[in-house]
Amino acid sequence: METNEIEILSVGVDVGSSTSHLVFSNLVLKRDQRSVTRRFNIQQRNIIYEGRIIHTPLLDDNTIDIVRLTDFFKEEYRHADIDPADIQTGAVIVTGESARKQNARQIAQALSNDAGRFVAATAGPNFESLIAALGSGATTRSKDDNKTILSCDIGGGTSNVAISRNGEVLSTSCLSVGGRLLGVDSNGKIWRIEEPAAKVMENLGFMYEIGDVISKADIDRIAQKFAEILFEAMTGPATSPLARRLMLTADLNFPSRIDEYSFSGGVAELMYGGVNNFDDIGHILADKIKLLTPELSAPVIELPNKIRATVIGAGAYSLSISGCSGFRDDEISFPIRNVPVMRVDVDQAKLSTEHVISQINASFQRFDLGEGEEIIALYFKNPVRVSYPQLELFAKSIEKALANTIKNKLPVILIFETDIACSVGNVIRRETQLKTNLLSLDELMLKEGDWVDIGEPLVDGQVFPVTVKSLVFH
Repeated sequence: METNEIEILSVGVDVGSSTSHLVFSNLVLKRDQRSVTRRFNIQQRNIIYEGRIIHTPLLDDNTIDIVRLTDFFKEEYRHADIDPADIQTGAVIVTGESARKQNARQIAQALSNDAGRFVAATAGPNFESLIAALGSGATTRSKDDNKTILSCDIGGGTSNVAISRNGEVLSTSCLSVGGRLLGVDSNGKIWRIEEPAAKVMENLGFMYEIGDVISKADIDRIAQKFAEILFEAMTGPATSPLARRLMLTADLNFPSRIDEYSFSGGVAELMYGGVNNFDDIGHILADKIKLLTPELSAPVIELPNKIRATVIGAGAYSLSISGCSGFRDDEISFPIRNVPVMRVDVDQAKLSTEHVISQINASFQRFDLGEGEEIIALYFKNPVRVSYPQLELFAKSIEKALANTIKNKLPVILIFETDIACSVGNVIRRETQLKTNLLSLDELMLKEGDWVDIGEPLVDGQVFPVTVKSLVFH
């Protein structure tokens, strides 16, 4: 009997500048009866456990305490009564200033290894903005209410901005504005100055160093400047020299109008009445931002998920499901982690062996990679019509273009936007010497610069969970 519904367990882990926490989600996948390929779509995302929130533990200013952090997350698994082996997907997100710590990569790897069989370690600033918009509820609201919403997730080290319309994230951006960039204890003594705070203090003509006592008036001026820069980026584009220095990505692509604004993240909790005990400027920054909101061109709405927006997005929204017409060799073992996606611009109208090979070569050149040096995923939009002569030509072209990959016994991973993966895989197996190490997936929307983790196949091997991500650790 055909399976029409499956459930998978997902984890989201966020290691931020101020805080670290996780959530577990239950994802319900249902078969789309109207789809030609009867593919599975994610129909429900149910949060089943929201963990405690702790200060991100540090050994010193530049090093996160991995032992304490992994112990905390292992404890959270026990509290939730969840076995790491039961986790099938999810993401570890190292965000904000934490992503710049010298051992950020090791943290992601350690947590991935301990958190389950298939967890992606991710931390690109645009990716953070995307999942914060999804996890906060802004993107869903944009669809339900037919609105264009600009959401801003303000954490300890960065602010992640996104524009959502009709249930899709149109544009993302990120800048160094956060409540943890300047640490000041209850006596006014400075214990932490991150580089963005140093830039703001330099702009204001302040000469403070760690250990100095700072006046309340000067803290106010620093927080005010951070708030002004944030609003410059939100109403953009950011043009002042200081704002340009604090931008971590390109500016947003602004639509003709914004219908609503929303705030999430730890600083937003303070804007809506939360209590701060972090010995930083978060509560003062929240007050300054709140005072500037009347200047925005549309109303500010309160969303359901604030401090947990990123971690919910990581656990429940970082997953894609392949189409049901994939093809795989049984010898390939899963998960396959951290595979760069290389777009190949094969034009169906120009299909020839020379054209396919030249476009694949061009993709390797864009990535400064030699063919056969490492595992990559070639991503095609709609390169070939489903006719046997064309499929055979395409298959033999792939074999010639990837001669070193095949010789070195690396997996050949082909991903298609259209539902042709099974046809391509079968013809490659039949018409070429590429008999093993082939994985062909379809109905996935990717872009160059993405990285993917491909998990154990589901539903009797019909579909694959694919976590699409952007890394800063490569």
